[in-house]
Amino acid sequence: MKKISKTQPELFEFSPENLKKAEIEINKYPKEKKASAVLALLYLVQEQNNNWIPLAGIKYVAKLLNVPYIKVYEVVTFYSMFNLSPVGKYFVQVCTTTPCMIRGAKKLTDVCKKYISKNQNELSENKICSWIEVECLGACVNAPMMQINQDYFEDLDESKTTEIIEKLLKDEFPTPGSATGRKNNSPEKGKTTLIEVKNA
Repeated sequence: MKKISKTQPELFEFSPENLKKAEIEINKYPKEKKASAVLALLYLVQEQNNNWIPLAGIKYVAKLLNVPYIKVYEVVTFYSMFNLSPVGKYFVQVCTTTPCMIRGAKKLTDVCKKYISKNQNELSENKICSWIEVECLGACVNAPMMQINQDYFEDLDESKTTEIIEKLLKDEFPTPGSATGRKNNSPEKGKTTLIEVKNA
């Protein structure tokens, strides 16, 4: 069951910019089906509210879509990508599924325990960051990896992970992508073809 924050803002409303984005999403659907925009609107709430969705935000989305509050609540509590309590400005998700685990994901979680917080779902001392273990993030070829907010950090080791976390805790966002400079999921030692193999 998801943990709901005890500290809840009394009100929530979209910024003018996000309200325009919300209207664009709503207008993608027929008037009688505008509730279909619920996921997009919840993403906007989470993005605007420092990576978590307050109850006031759920009620606000329900009002915009003209649906009962419980319908939006059911959605936000079903999907794991929505946070119902503060996770900080930087939310670190470490993949610990088999490919990442085999390639050293435990070292990544150990770094998180050392520098962010001893336990998952706990804010760092400066309240800027938190971490959690997650299931497959779909970058198995570039394992081990982690996601920070919407960005992927791949081909990690203990040293590179420490460097990334230290930057986050200083309120600096590191450059996403492969720690080894590899492009997408190309072979670690560079592109190869049969033409390059002698006597192929």
